[in-house]
Amino acid sequence: MTPNPTDANGGNINRLECQTCPYQYLLSKRYFERKTFVRQEREDVFGGEGSWDNADKTKMQCPKDGCDGNEAAFFQVQIRSADEPMTGFYKVERELRTGGPGD
Repeated sequence: MTPNPTDANGGNINRLECQTCPYQYLLSKRYFERKTFVRQEREDVFGGEGSWDNADKTKMQCPKDGCDGNEAAFFQVQIRSADEPMTGFYKVERELRTGGPGD
C-alpha cells in the first residue's frame, strides 16, 4: 500500500492504494505513528580487540597534535576497484587512523 494524495476524480483526498490491484482505502483522519528503534551492537569491522596484535609494524609519526607516537600497526585492504591503490589502516597508541593515497 502506498499513500496517494489525489483520488481518481482529481480531488485532493488522501488514500492508500494497492500497486497490484485496484483496491483503495480513503483516509478520513490523520494517521501518525512514532517508532523508537533499539540500537544494536555491531561487531568490530577490524576483527575485535586482538586483531592488531599480529599486524605489521612501521615507523610513522602520529598526525594528532600532542601525540608522540612513532610506531604504528597497519594493514592494507583493497576496498576500491583494482586500478586504484589499496587503503591503509593504521593504529598508533590506541588511536585508529585511516589513510588512503595522499592522506
